[in-house]
Amino acid sequence: MKRICIYPKDVQVVTGKSERYGRTIINKIKEDLNKEKHQLVTIDEFCAFMGFEISKVELLIK
Repeated sequence: MKRICIYPKDVQVVTGKSERYGRTIINKIKEDLNKEKHQLVTIDEFCAFMGFEISKVELLIK
């Protein structure tokens, strides 16, 4: 089963940066999309924000 949400640990795996960087990126995406604090960021939103191909990201975070 595939999931649709991305978490800071996933951002760390994809980018090779720290988990803190992952939290920062997710917060920037939430600000950019005017999401509330309790709302999650999807893999599609993350890929659009970062300019990554969804298929490549999904392979890394399966």
